[in-house]
Amino acid sequence: MKLNERLKRTEAKKGTASTLQAGEGKPAADPLFHLKQRAQEALFTKLGARLYDPSLSEEELQDFVSAALNEAMEGETAKLSADERQLLASQIRDDILGYGPVQMYLDDPSVTEIMVNAEHAIYVERDGKLIETNSRFVSRQHLRRVIDRIVAKVGRRIDESSPMVDARLPDGSRVNAIIPPLAVDGPVLTIRVFAKDPFQVEDLISMGTMTPLVAELLWGTVSGKLNIIVSGGTGTGKTTMLNVLSRFIPQEERIVTIEDAVELQLHQRHVIRLEARPPNVEGRGEITIRDLVRNALRMRPDRIVVGEARGGEALDMLQAMNTGHEGSMSTIHANSPRDTLARLETMVLMAGVDLPSRAIREQISSALDVIVHLTRMRDGSRRITQIAEVVGMEGDTITIQDIFAFDYSAGVDESGHSLGSTLPTGIRPQFVDRLHDIGIELAPEVFGVPDLAFATTGKRKK
Repeated sequence: MKLNERLKRTEAKKGTASTLQAGEGKPAADPLFHLKQRAQEALFTKLGARLYDPSLSEEELQDFVSAALNEAMEGETAKLSADERQLLASQIRDDILGYGPVQMYLDDPSVTEIMVNAEHAIYVERDGKLIETNSRFVSRQHLRRVIDRIVAKVGRRIDESSPMVDARLPDGSRVNAIIPPLAVDGPVLTIRVFAKDPFQVEDLISMGTMTPLVAELLWGTVSGKLNIIVSGGTGTGKTTMLNVLSRFIPQEERIVTIEDAVELQLHQRHVIRLEARPPNVEGRGEITIRDLVRNALRMRPDRIVVGEARGGEALDMLQAMNTGHEGSMSTIHANSPRDTLARLETMVLMAGVDLPSRAIREQISSALDVIVHLTRMRDGSRRITQIAEVVGMEGDTITIQDIFAFDYSAGVDESGHSLGSTLPTGIRPQFVDRLHDIGIELAPEVFGVPDLAFATTGKRKK
């Protein structure tokens, strides 16, 4: 296809997208905007620090806000109907007690990500696609108050001396905020929204993220206490996958989870959740993921689950996997299973230890059993595209083999949705013998091998 024809098609697609997003485009004029702004400012002036008083219950805070809001509204000369007055009061109450204009998107189950670009624009992600909404914050100060309210609830802080923060909402949704002077155009708030009802294995199968054969394989690897790394790019669903994998862990095991900001939602009874702590105003008191991994080894865990390995804690995690804590899991940002191994090696070097590359690779090959790789497809869907077994070392190279791989050759349909699925490669993984020894049997069809004798011994019947 010629270049000018491709450009025309691209412009046509843009036009179609803007038509589809009509009604969620540029912010519409709000006739009550200035009235809402005045009422909010009056309310904040009256209540001040009381809004963040931890000794007040939610009911007491609501009573204070309602009383102060009525006083602020009485001072307005604008003529409002009863319905307009009630709507305005409800919106202001949400802004003060909730999370402002993003509250409605937090309550929307179809929204998976919320992106606030200063007070000017709010974008959301639905079905893997970015959409600009017609919502916005009243002012930059309003946005800062919402950010302060979020981070204060989890004991974090954000100010000029510490202008960026990772936090979480009560439902576990991940929050990142960054303010001036780092964010030049104003505060930026990003919220990764987690489902109110966590996804089950059946949900991921119905969504196409995995197939029933993949689910059976993952059940076997987790139940058999193999060490697993979930890899993928940003927004591919690694934390969701880790949550689903954790459901295969037996109830009687003691699990220690370690995260930068608590996101995992495990449903076993015997779970200890540890969360890292940033430094205080004086730059002291920081507790890192690495500190928590080392401490977890003294807590008699059956399994250690690290939310995400991104630094020197990778070394401690590998050592834990190599010293009797089988069945441990973590996630890593990487573009492929092979890249995952390279990233792990780099992170071990970040621990500040002077180890030769071969020693690090031997640690990795000995510790890891399975890498589950996720990819975000062009249509916005998340798929398991590779499941690889870490086989061992050949010379100075870690060898891996694909057990499942995504069939890209199936193409896409008219709407751009990928028609492929994750298929077995026909290779019998070496860990099948380990699973067999502890009584976990996987059907030969899982590996695309209908011959039972081949599945169990690697030799076909004559």
